[in-house]
Amino acid sequence: MEVSLGQVLAKRAHLNPDLEAIVDTAANSRCTFAELNARANQTANALASLGVEKGTRVGILAMNGVEYVESFFAIAKAGGVCVPLNWRLVASELSFILKDSGTTHLIYSAEFENIVTELHEMGADGTQISEWIAIGEPAPFAHRYDTLQSKASDAEPEVIAKDDDHLFIMYTSGTTGLPKGVIQTHNTMMWALITMAPCIETRAGDRYYLLLPLFHVGALAPAVSLVYVGATGVIARAFDPVETWKIIERERITNMLAVPAMLNFMYQVPTRNEVDYSSIRWILSGAAPVPKSLIEAYRDIDIEIHQVYGLTETCGPACVIVAEDAVKYAGSTGKGFFHTDVKIVDDKGIELPRAEIGEVIVRGRHIMEGYWNRPDATAETLKDGWLYTGDLASMDEHGFVTIQDRKKDMIISGGENIYPAEIENVILSHPGVKDVAVIGQPSDKWGESPFAVVVKASDDLTDMDVLKHCDGKLGKFKMPKGAAFIEEIPRNPSGKALKRILRDQFPGPAPD
Repeated sequence: MEVSLGQVLAKRAHLNPDLEAIVDTAANSRCTFAELNARANQTANALASLGVEKGTRVGILAMNGVEYVESFFAIAKAGGVCVPLNWRLVASELSFILKDSGTTHLIYSAEFENIVTELHEMGADGTQISEWIAIGEPAPFAHRYDTLQSKASDAEPEVIAKDDDHLFIMYTSGTTGLPKGVIQTHNTMMWALITMAPCIETRAGDRYYLLLPLFHVGALAPAVSLVYVGATGVIARAFDPVETWKIIERERITNMLAVPAMLNFMYQVPTRNEVDYSSIRWILSGAAPVPKSLIEAYRDIDIEIHQVYGLTETCGPACVIVAEDAVKYAGSTGKGFFHTDVKIVDDKGIELPRAEIGEVIVRGRHIMEGYWNRPDATAETLKDGWLYTGDLASMDEHGFVTIQDRKKDMIISGGENIYPAEIENVILSHPGVKDVAVIGQPSDKWGESPFAVVVKASDDLTDMDVLKHCDGKLGKFKMPKGAAFIEEIPRNPSGKALKRILRDQFPGPAPD
């Protein structure tokens, strides 16, 4: 049987045409699966009229909303490849991704007009984009999304992309400072849906609150899975802890995913006890280990927190803890998903005895095809059918996995992955800096925040000089919260910064 993700929406619209598909809380709009599919078809046919064909890369730079979901499915129906873009990035960072991916069409929401105009003014040096499509009032060089959509046919497009054809390229921060594009196909996405369905326990008729930005696999994969199982997606434009509780009550939310920082903000809302949240069966939490104290705090207000572990490279799923184990094994991220194999191995790839700490490797048909135009990185990460995650964990005698350490030197701030090399490369471009290492410091607000440890090349360099140099060159969430100076960065014989020593020397907490 052929697998085409655009047809997943068409099939659901055929089976449950009148079932509510999307509630867009910011736009105060609702649509059924029949309406969502018709809108996706119109957008697909409009994209085709602008030259989108099999393999064309189409970027989306937009806040969460119904247009994001329908555009994702429309790109698939038109045979294109979606490139979700992190709207927290600055123009130079977006330019690299757009050029690296070969994106030629961009759908953007009007609030990003300034950064889109900046990209447009770069010309061929900045992007290869020929068609700009605005959700909302367009810039002079752009088409208007709703006008294009309204003029297009809602007839189902012919299936031209399927199976092992590329579906989306999602960029992750790179250890060398350059992001890598993770390639997922129609098949890998379908297998992600198939493997999530028996374990996540999202049911037909559920009402799932999509809080994370849809440029994250932690939001995009659940959004697509809701179509697969026949559940309603309630979309938040942006996270607001007070509003979240109100939406839970008003929309009778049954389940959702929130990173630990979000859960912490929500728990601190003083009016949460005034809200009826009895509809919630569970909340998934991932992106960083969930503190046991936070799981227990939510348990005390009768909300189950289920820790989940996954990566962009796995199209979402790797490990999850199911309902009956959530409290007993609090702190564990559970066992491998239904169609997923997980092992803990040593440096030679040999499986370790239970309870020993080693690298997590994952196998399943939902694993990425590879990194876009990065054969060396692909060969380093994919070996004999296994994805080497770089994350350190242990597995107990029952198969429960507990993550022990971060992936290499990655910083996780508010659920966003930040690789220090990106920040280090920017700081090293300052003439007053001789050397630098960026570490994560604990933050009550974000979990972790970047902190720069700098060796001066100029005696008059100040910490504010370092921070000011980063401003405008990095997304706000990557900006170091502080800087300190040191005579020499400790390094091992191969030249790698010994960041564990630096974390001991500069324990924080991070400045807010």
